[in-house]
Amino acid sequence: MEYGQFCPIAKATEILGEKWTILIVRELIMGATRFNELQRGLMLISPTLLSKRLDSLSEYGLVLKKKIPGQKGYEYFATESCKELVPIIVGLGHWGMRWARSNLTEKDYDVELLMLYLKRSIVPEKLVGSETVIRFKFTDIKEYPDWWIVVTGKDLDVCVNDPGKEVDVYFTSDVKTLADIWMGESSYRKAQKNGDMKIVGDPKLTNNITGWLANSIFADLPPASEI
Repeated sequence: MEYGQFCPIAKATEILGEKWTILIVRELIMGATRFNELQRGLMLISPTLLSKRLDSLSEYGLVLKKKIPGQKGYEYFATESCKELVPIIVGLGHWGMRWARSNLTEKDYDVELLMLYLKRSIVPEKLVGSETVIRFKFTDIKEYPDWWIVVTGKDLDVCVNDPGKEVDVYFTSDVKTLADIWMGESSYRKAQKNGDMKIVGDPKLTNNITGWLANSIFADLPPASEI
């Protein structure tokens, strides 16, 4: 896609303006390096298109593609030029929280993306002990309604099969309720008071959830209608 203009905005858009590219950059900036990690954060993208976009970003110098030692696959790392997009991506998120959140529909509340974001939001150093197990039960999901996040030191794992470990905190709600809390549209206390969520666990953890499970960086932004 070429615009035939010397304007730097036009030239930047030639690189970043194609569908999925900005979201791929988002995932790279947030630490995804493996192909399956990137795909998990993008869900609807086809493997073929993801490969094409990654190759394009590599050609433009935004991605460093490295062979995984002893394996067939590759890892993808954000270069300095890619990392310089952080304030632009954050600014785009700020704009979206102010002006585009009213466009959300029920189909946008994807449980896999929510769990990926919750995993990334865990603050291990704020948890007690060598291992913490958090269980989520989603009342509006028929297939795989139960999810676990297992935190062992600084290692985090998300699974849909019971890890067979003692659970420290239980969350029960629908996907939208938990997503809205994480995005700052609601709070754990409000959701519990309204009967939209049940939380069971040690008060040392349940009384200070946002201390060890951070909300979105955009959570404190009011919509444009309130500004």
